[in-house]
Amino acid sequence: QLQFVESGGGLVQPGGSLSLSCSASISRLDYYSIAWFRQAPGKEREGVLCISGGGGSTIYADSVKGRFTISRDNAKKTTYLQMNGLRPEDTANYYCAVPLRAAFACPVTGTSAEFGSWGQGTQVTVSS
Repeated sequence: QLQFVESGGGLVQPGGSLSLSCSASISRLDYYSIAWFRQAPGKEREGVLCISGGGGSTIYADSVKGRFTISRDNAKKTTYLQMNGLRPEDTANYYCAVPLRAAFACPVTGTSAEFGSWGQGTQVTVSS
């Protein structure tokens, strides 16, 4: 069964950067698209970015355009989220997941109900 372990979160000042990692326990990661989600206290889980098995990316959250990038290393079975220009509103627990209907391409919408195999997440706090 596919499982994820997220890491790399922490406390950062506004304008700073963090790089998150998502490691997968699976023999072949390149068959799957992988998405990053985030959830702030009292808010619904929100799709951020998705990367297809071929490496193409889909942005789910307009607020991260030009600031966050997603990448993957299939040999290491790891997906990354590079976050630059962080803002207090980016504070959340960040998760990675795969589409329930396991797909090479990213779903058009980043609705959490379409995804599964959630990890425990990694906390990102942006504060001065």
